[in-house]
Amino acid sequence: MGYIKKVLIANRGEIALRVIRTCREKRIPTVAVYSDSDATSPHVLAADESVYIGESESSKSYLNIKKILSAAKSTGSNAIHPGYGFLSENGHFAALCKEEGLIFIGPDPDTIQLMGDKTTARSLAEKVGIPYPPGSKRELDSVSEGKETAISIGFPVLIKAAAGGGGKGMRIVHNIDDFAKSFNAAKSEAKNAFGDDRVFVEKYLEEPRHIEIQVFGDQHGNIVHLFERECSIQRRHQKVIEESPSMALDSELREQMGRAATEITAACNYVGAGTVEFLVDKYRNFYFLEMNTRLQVEHPVTELITGLDLVSLQLDVANGNELPFKQSDLKIYGHAIECRIYAEDPENDFLPSTGTLHRHRTPSGPGVRVDSGIEEGQDVSIYYDPMISKLCVHAYDRDAAIQKMKRALLEYVISGVSTTIPFCLSVMENDNFTIGNYDTHYVQDHFKPNNYTMNDDISIIALVSSLIKKEKKTDNQHQTTMEAKAASDWWNKRNSV
Repeated sequence: MGYIKKVLIANRGEIALRVIRTCREKRIPTVAVYSDSDATSPHVLAADESVYIGESESSKSYLNIKKILSAAKSTGSNAIHPGYGFLSENGHFAALCKEEGLIFIGPDPDTIQLMGDKTTARSLAEKVGIPYPPGSKRELDSVSEGKETAISIGFPVLIKAAAGGGGKGMRIVHNIDDFAKSFNAAKSEAKNAFGDDRVFVEKYLEEPRHIEIQVFGDQHGNIVHLFERECSIQRRHQKVIEESPSMALDSELREQMGRAATEITAACNYVGAGTVEFLVDKYRNFYFLEMNTRLQVEHPVTELITGLDLVSLQLDVANGNELPFKQSDLKIYGHAIECRIYAEDPENDFLPSTGTLHRHRTPSGPGVRVDSGIEEGQDVSIYYDPMISKLCVHAYDRDAAIQKMKRALLEYVISGVSTTIPFCLSVMENDNFTIGNYDTHYVQDHFKPNNYTMNDDISIIALVSSLIKKEKKTDNQHQTTMEAKAASDWWNKRNSV
């Protein structure tokens, strides 16, 4: 196929912008695709070319394979980067790219199909000797079969979608009376989300930590891991805060999990960036969960502790180059934390809070990184994931990283929508988090929506004061009234807790 000459990014938002930036550094022209909602989005303006692919609904734009392939052909692109989400783990899409002579910047279609199905992935894990939680070895044919499995392994159990991810098609069941209802609900959600209603049952582990290992493979059989990311702070089984290295791992367990991750990566002939996800129970036993055959949302955490550009490595590997290092060359430098800043209301079960970003002022300074795909004045659309940005920090150790994140969160100013900033700040100030004593139940165990407080910060107080004064002096009444109201709401809330 030859080398990459022009890349079409089959995605949107911050990940599309992230890929464009690395391509620009490597002098590779880029093509953005966009829907109605994204016509003026930063990734569209940043790319060398852009192609309109349809209405705002994902099914009519970013999930429309025919339109994306047509956009690649019309622009002379010879490679496609899928980002994450949308078509990134669609083996059929990867296969069509290959048929059309396009370089798919990701693993082989057969590998995507193999590891994208949780039941076949579990079978491969068993084959190479990697443990997974007790449960069914294949998809379940009926409620009664599921009940038998649940009784045999003991409650609580998880019902999970075989083709799932991101918490879709997943239900926790604590007793036999709730099983049938949860089973049917999981199948229905899985069908709607993935077009595949197959489910299986596994044991729900005690005090589980969600630990994932970043892996990389090239076309010459070289496989490495780039250490772990702790992803246990979640809502609705979706990650909100990630960090690396994990407080739950010592050097011995890190080596064991890294070896297990590279073994299953080699067993599926993996090429490119991938992530092997594990659960670690309170007894420090680890179990295979799944493999994500793409770049992860939280990849900046790994970039910060390794000094590597994972997108650049993806492009190099897709070009047929060998990985430029061996496992023994890789080391962890300092500590990194990522907070996903979502347009969600933590006080209302983290429900989406769509609207216009009247103000979006990001933090900066040494060791602070903000990956965002939306700018001040734009809308947080109802059609896509409500993530505004990924706020990342890096410092010489964990305590310094926590303090840096607290400072960055206090500097971050957003008005127009509710966000997860207060939640993230409450985590950074929670004793259980600071000592590393937390698991995937953190939100239900430790987060009390009405109990968090915003620390005094002179810059925020000054902002509030200036906005209130500004309302009295300016002719632009609508904008400043919105700003002042947001500031006043914040001020009143802060002083009421």
